Amino acid sequence: MDTPFNPASTSAYDAVRPAPRALATEAVHAGREDLARQGLHAPPIDLSTTYPSYDSRAEAARIDAFAADGAELDGPPVYGRLGNPTVARFETALARLEGTESAVAFASGMAALSAVLLVRSALGLRHVVAVRPLYGCSDHLLTAGLLGSEVTWTDPAGIADALRPDTGLVMVESPANPTLAEVDLRAVAHACGSVPLLVDNTFATPVLQRPAGQGARLVLHSATKYLGGHGDVMAGVVACDEELAGRLRQVRFATGGVLHPLAGYLLLRGLSTLPVRVRAASATAAELVARLTADPRVARVHYPRIGGAMVSFEVHGDPHAVIGAVRLITPAVSLGSVDTLIQHPASISHRIVDAADRRGAGVGDRLLRMSVGLEDVDDLWSDLDQALDRGRTQAPDVKGLHEALN
Repeated sequence: MDTPFNPASTSAYDAVRPAPRALATEAVHAGREDLARQGLHAPPIDLSTTYPSYDSRAEAARIDAFAADGAELDGPPVYGRLGNPTVARFETALARLEGTESAVAFASGMAALSAVLLVRSALGLRHVVAVRPLYGCSDHLLTAGLLGSEVTWTDPAGIADALRPDTGLVMVESPANPTLAEVDLRAVAHACGSVPLLVDNTFATPVLQRPAGQGARLVLHSATKYLGGHGDVMAGVVACDEELAGRLRQVRFATGGVLHPLAGYLLLRGLSTLPVRVRAASATAAELVARLTADPRVARVHYPRIGGAMVSFEVHGDPHAVIGAVRLITPAVSLGSVDTLIQHPASISHRIVDAADRRGAGVGDRLLRMSVGLEDVDDLWSDLDQALDRGRTQAPDVKGLHEALN
């Protein structure tokens, strides 16, 4: 009987690694190459926390190897915190989509970013150079120094001058949350020199851009968003080279920020429809951008050059009234689901960022962020239209709005 394929094993995967394929094909098949050989069609879910092991000498050698460089364990699993076959399938697939050697999954996007910072700090490289805006909690994690890191905030043109001997990471998000500002990733990667560049690719997904091909050494996703795609899984993942992946696995093992196997299964399933979902939602978003841009109730619309399903816009009226008036659209944080979500960043997702820093990064008090889903565009516009009317008729006192947000 054939030995079951371990998608986390580089040698096993190389043996069946296909020739380069289109992104849509990879999304459906990556991480599943062994299923037909096992007589399976749907990937299995392995919920085991521990596994039988009768050869303790061999296990000792494998544990020693993991402790040395964090390499994936060859052979059967040992313990859930060291790795899980279902999660490994998702990691294999995401690495293929992002064009990296490896990927390491975590319990959330913030757990993934924390692991990256811990890996660099362990080398004595605690200084981070970052470009605003970032996701609010990412900003807070860096600014508060909760993991012993020190951050220098700069614009893309100032990255090279901000580097120090102890700089361990440069971090950007493009398109950025929530303004959708973009940076030239190739230029930023060049400015980093030998310092690893981490790009948060949550908004774009590998459907719209692949930062590793533009010089990024680490690609971060809040997999809760588009990779899962249905608002029912929380996860994070870092796609990177195998050297960094090994260190990230060691941190994950030590800190316990592991991804549950059911979440790994849902993420692998989500990847299979990722290109279709992103492209369909992006087409709807582009149409809504055109309508919002022409609307006198809207002061400004933000939409990235590369497209996508995220739209931000500033209203002339009361943003809180708009939020309170939507009926089809869900007023909620998060993004990337099949249904459309809208939120007020200054009140929620970026509330934890200092008000002056928030506004300096373009996150104004009248800015709304919308994650466009798969509904009919006319139905979405009908809901937005009546909500914008409500916002216009309830235009707030400017001083009162400013005080409410600070």
